[in-house]
Amino acid sequence: MKLLTTVLCTTALAGAALSAQMPARPASTPGSAEIEVGGKWETEKTPNGRERQVYKGGKWVSISYSRPLKRGRELFGTGDAYATKLNAGAPVWRAGADVSTRLKTEAPLVLGGKTLAPGEYTMFIDLKPGAWTLIVSNHKPQLKYDPANKTEIWGAYGYDAKNDVLRVPMQVAEIPFSLEELTWGFTDVTDKGFTIHLWWDQMNASVPVTLAAS
Repeated sequence: MKLLTTVLCTTALAGAALSAQMPARPASTPGSAEIEVGGKWETEKTPNGRERQVYKGGKWVSISYSRPLKRGRELFGTGDAYATKLNAGAPVWRAGADVSTRLKTEAPLVLGGKTLAPGEYTMFIDLKPGAWTLIVSNHKPQLKYDPANKTEIWGAYGYDAKNDVLRVPMQVAEIPFSLEELTWGFTDVTDKGFTIHLWWDQMNASVPVTLAAS
């Protein structure tokens, strides 16, 4: 019995020590979505004389963000309380968590009839009941929170509309299931354009995008 007690105590202490050494998992994990557009498939010969298809001349579009979980919460609210929890005191929603959501494009894009030049941007959403607006901004993001940094922003805190590059209405619809983790993504990718989507809980907000002549 003494031997069994000693073994159990030793195992429990070892487990506690291991737990203490393991870093806590972040509440929201990093996420990204990427597509390559504007290129063409070409056939080329390999060194051993075989043929293979290679996608050439493509340009990348990517969204980097942090992925909060729903965790049983009521996310969007209603009436005067709509979006107040998600905005958390900021004037707009960061459309993610922690660090600002970032868009990087190597190709010129057209959103809502407005051309977005190649470059790196931050993205936010102005949330209104049934009327969401995607904001592409020149705000520079803090990749690690620093309260002394006044030239870059954390999330949507310090957002100022004077830095807007463009604003585009989003198509908002409900989906027949609840998605636990906030997800940005691309659908309907063709040689002419694609659609940007944001899915979370039972909401799907989207914006069609076309490729501008480069």
